[in-house]
Amino acid sequence: MALAEAPGSLGGASRAPGRARMLSLGSVPPPALILLGIISLQVGAGMAKHLFDRLPPSAVVTIRLLTSAIVLGFLARKAMRTILRDHSRSSLAIAACFGLALALMNFSIYQSFARIPLGVAVTIEFLGPLTVAIVASRRPRDALWVVLAGAGVVMLARGGADDLDPVGIAFALLAGACWAAYILLTAATGQRFPGSTGLAFASVIGSIAILPLGVASAGSALLDPKLLLIGLGVGLLSSVIPYSLELEALRRMPARVFGILMSLEPAVAALVGVALLGEILTGRQWVAICCVIVACAGATRSQKDPPEAPEA
Repeated sequence: MALAEAPGSLGGASRAPGRARMLSLGSVPPPALILLGIISLQVGAGMAKHLFDRLPPSAVVTIRLLTSAIVLGFLARKAMRTILRDHSRSSLAIAACFGLALALMNFSIYQSFARIPLGVAVTIEFLGPLTVAIVASRRPRDALWVVLAGAGVVMLARGGADDLDPVGIAFALLAGACWAAYILLTAATGQRFPGSTGLAFASVIGSIAILPLGVASAGSALLDPKLLLIGLGVGLLSSVIPYSLELEALRRMPARVFGILMSLEPAVAALVGVALLGEILTGRQWVAICCVIVACAGATRSQKDPPEAPEA
């Protein structure tokens, strides 16, 4: 995720469980980790869209969130055993809202993927973190990035003969709004839960929330071993692998630089859409995507890096 903390960077989550296993990544330059994480995430999105012919988007989201919840819950299993006892109702409520935002964000973007090209959906979704970055900055010059991003989205939405499905655009905008809420709730959860415990709890809540919809929409197809295996791959590529790579990269690079690199995500999504899905974009759409990328990078570049936490 761009323009803010990574999905798993909940306070002390940069000291995530399994640090010893991550040491093998220490020789990989942080920018390479970020790029690999972006590619993994978008390839997972492309695989998910391939599944839409056999499973509805809500069912694919269910499998993805369940995979993430199982893996993260296993990593934080010791803390999860006492989470209800050790935390107040208000803290649990914030983490639960975090999980609901996570579920709705993924549901919305997958509904958007089903209707409009991958790169276009991700580009529109980026308005969420861009808004958070600009509001947090409060610098008048950041209005330039608002105008540039707005121009890009208008160019995407009004493509002449190739006008995009307005429902797909609406779902992408909803995903962006959920992403903004996700960023704010990430920070609030990180202040109340150690390590990745809050993220693991939120993932469980999000999975429980989306499960009835996934079961109702797919029925017995969710029990197909082949589809489940592909869905497991989507969950690993879209959540577990990129989160792990981002956490390792954030341990060794400023958050501002991280945000600038993550601004490449719409372009990578568009390229994956071309390579895996045959989603050929027009020159106008590529220009629009570039406008949003420049706006995201510019807004992130103007942010100041927070002071580094002392070593534990």
